[in-house]
Amino acid sequence: MQTILFSLPGNQELTELLAKKMNAEIGECAIRKFPDGESYTRILSDVKGKCVVLVCTLHEPDVKLLPLYFLSHTAKSLGAMCTCLVAPYLAYMRQDKVFNDGEGVSSTYFGKLISGFADSITTVDPHLHRISSLGEVYDIPNRVIHAADAISKYINENIHNPVLIGPDSESEQWVSDVAKKAEVPFTVLQKVRHGDRDVEVSVPNVAKYKVSTPVLVDDIISTAQTMIETTEHLKNAGMKPAICIGIHAVFSGNAYQDLWDAHVKDIITCNTIPHQSNGIDLSDVIAQEVTELMYHT
Repeated sequence: MQTILFSLPGNQELTELLAKKMNAEIGECAIRKFPDGESYTRILSDVKGKCVVLVCTLHEPDVKLLPLYFLSHTAKSLGAMCTCLVAPYLAYMRQDKVFNDGEGVSSTYFGKLISGFADSITTVDPHLHRISSLGEVYDIPNRVIHAADAISKYINENIHNPVLIGPDSESEQWVSDVAKKAEVPFTVLQKVRHGDRDVEVSVPNVAKYKVSTPVLVDDIISTAQTMIETTEHLKNAGMKPAICIGIHAVFSGNAYQDLWDAHVKDIITCNTIPHQSNGIDLSDVIAQEVTELMYHT
């Protein structure tokens, strides 16, 4: 099966990496706005009989969705065998229930929308909080890639004497998994409530870890407030500046600079959203999973 990849704006670097590893060509397309704000898309490469892979991380999804929708349908109209979406960051996963009267479940609506124009979807560590699997909201074949192996490898190869730190008990399952794969210790901050507004946060066995390099790991760094607060607790406990690792570099507003202004040594993210902090490349596993999914779809 011949495969051709199309990069939506901002996804060129990842598309080039995937094309090399999938032995696929990169297609040419035109995406722009008409003066009235409507989207214009045009496919300039031959897609007839080929599997079209659309590479589009869905950070800030609203402006990307219509061009993606139009490209997929255009490819099919030109004879493409299938259209496969690679969305390393998948948006609209948090609103997975009705929290307040009058709300809709946007994760379900978004899933039906994508499922209506793509034949499959591959993503990285989506926010599955109350959803047990992506198949609950997407009606198409899907692959969920977990970044824990790549993060563990990065920690082993680049960080001396690390100890993974979880900001609270909810993070323990995630942090412990990365620590186990990296074969390094981990600990979770403990909160001791003395009153309604008097909460003390401590690092268990802090004396044991004062010579270690603290490593904070989270899936999405958005406002970065959790990491910033955690670094302050580590500073108060007399620990070294932390290395902050995130999968998805959302960094809303001034979050990236705010995190740098905290008690940190470095900030590293995976290349699911293009950002200057990208230091962990997931293109190998993405290429592998997309290829397997295409041949099983």
